[in-house]
Amino acid sequence: MNCRLDESQVEYYRTNGFVVIEDFLSAEELNHWRETVIYAVAQRNGQKMPGKKLKTGDADGINEDADYYGKVFDQLLNLWQTDEGVKELMLDERIGKMAADLSGASGIRIWHDQALFKRPWANPTSWHLDTPFWSFSDKKALSIWVALDDATLENGCLFFIPGSCHETTFENKGIGKNMDGIFEVYPQFLKTNAVKAPMKAGSCSFHNGLTIHGANANMTSGFRRAMTCAYMPDGNTFNGTANILPEEYLKTLKVGDLLNNDAQNPLIYHR
Repeated sequence: MNCRLDESQVEYYRTNGFVVIEDFLSAEELNHWRETVIYAVAQRNGQKMPGKKLKTGDADGINEDADYYGKVFDQLLNLWQTDEGVKELMLDERIGKMAADLSGASGIRIWHDQALFKRPWANPTSWHLDTPFWSFSDKKALSIWVALDDATLENGCLFFIPGSCHETTFENKGIGKNMDGIFEVYPQFLKTNAVKAPMKAGSCSFHNGLTIHGANANMTSGFRRAMTCAYMPDGNTFNGTANILPEEYLKTLKVGDLLNNDAQNPLIYHR
């Protein structure tokens, strides 16, 4: 695993809100990740997340137009909670250290993982932010995005608005169908040149949860599969948003409570 970050990569991330790590996984590691994730996804049988009946493609209270959003990608969350193989991948301390080094956080907890599979001819992923959906508010929160297939301009690679994380907020404007919807909220980036991030299978990117990002439609007859994980810096507190937290856990929380439940959000690295 190519997990050593140099100063220029850290500086690039902190300036732009994202960074691409080429050849993050070796060929052997890529095959293992791909087989592990695909198996875990198949075992879920379309169930979007543990403990909830929601299926991939169903309206979820965030994106009510299931017909459109169900064709953006298949999204399955917290596979680490239902598959031991994925759990081993996601709890890797080396990745936690990378997230800590990039963000400057002293400790890193898993917020949730996500398998994001764009099917052939899938719709684009509109410009959006991540952190405003989550149950905590931290400008250092970030995600890893690991390409299990080559992510190309044709099949739906990521794009980023560089530096946007320094001006966006925790206000949740959702994800619309129109690619330019985000600029109604952040018009200062309307004329910013987006940065494309095509990646070979086995490469990865990290991006800040307040960086504006999106992805192309899949204009091919093949899949564009990725495995991602969102990270919460240790020490965060509940902001009142339910997001992926289970009902039974939510009943124990009030706004301001520390989110330090290792069964739900395991600490994978601490300095």
